Amino acid sequence: MSEELIEIVVEEARDKMERAVAHARKEFSGVRTGRASPALVERLTVNYHGADVSLQQIAGFSVPEVHLLVISPYDKRSIEAIQKAIQRADLGLNPSTDGSVIRLSFPPLTEERRRELVRLVRSMAESGRVAVRNTRRAARHDLDGLKRDGDVSEDDSRRGHKRLDDLTHAYEEAIGAALEAKETELMQV
Repeated sequence: MSEELIEIVVEEARDKMERAVAHARKEFSGVRTGRASPALVERLTVNYHGADVSLQQIAGFSVPEVHLLVISPYDKRSIEAIQKAIQRADLGLNPSTDGSVIRLSFPPLTEERRRELVRLVRSMAESGRVAVRNTRRAARHDLDGLKRDGDVSEDDSRRGHKRLDDLTHAYEEAIGAALEAKETELMQV
């Protein structure tokens, strides 16, 4: 019975840590790297016929060149609303249109801007690590409560703590690897 209780606590922590890593990766994808990427704009909200919808619901994306993103609205009447949403997002991009598609040209990043973005990504990574550690702290609290109530033994509790520490280390490494990949991507010219 005590192993099952510990397993429940550890699995719940694993699930929360996985979500923290996934969130950090999603945040990283929204950081502009000088290369065209739909991830930068697909989450923008567009006022489409009076309702706020995400851009990915009303348009398709293609990347014909490294520095060019083409947005093809499913409804051509939404082009103006999409342009406004892009300008409102203050991405440093100026949308141009020919009446049927919107083109976003991604200028190369300056060295100074690359370093600013690396600092931003590192901050995002640290937020992800903090979320993982907070999950560990909450799970440890749960294990201590089980031990205090007599549901698990001291040894089982210690093994549960060790498993939580191993999980935490693994998920912090996953965030670190994603950070390293993003930094490399940002610093490429």
